[in-house]
Amino acid sequence: MNNPEVDSYFSNFPEATQRKLSEIRYLIQKLVPDAEEVINYGIPTYKLNGNLVHFAGYKNHIGFYPSPSGIIAFKDDLVDYETAKGSIKFSLDKDLPIELITRIIQFRVQENLNK
Repeated sequence: MNNPEVDSYFSNFPEATQRKLSEIRYLIQKLVPDAEEVINYGIPTYKLNGNLVHFAGYKNHIGFYPSPSGIIAFKDDLVDYETAKGSIKFSLDKDLPIELITRIIQFRVQENLNK
């Protein structure tokens, strides 16, 4: 079920950004239906046995935050993206890499379930 606070967060962005945020939301809900959708650190967050992933809209990109372990595990797949310790930037002018995001989410689910 969609959290109204997340709906409100999405509404602050242009339609094109809202579509990309919704793509990520739908993907997470499809892959991890038991995850709790909340606003944490002021951005959409999914929790499953702790924080799973966060994501956020910005003027020129979508920020995706799968924790530092999610970045390290996929560093070879992320060479085309700007990354930092726990974040990935997906440009708004390109399609989201759904297959890669799927694998990162699945990795984080296993990591959290193994805690």
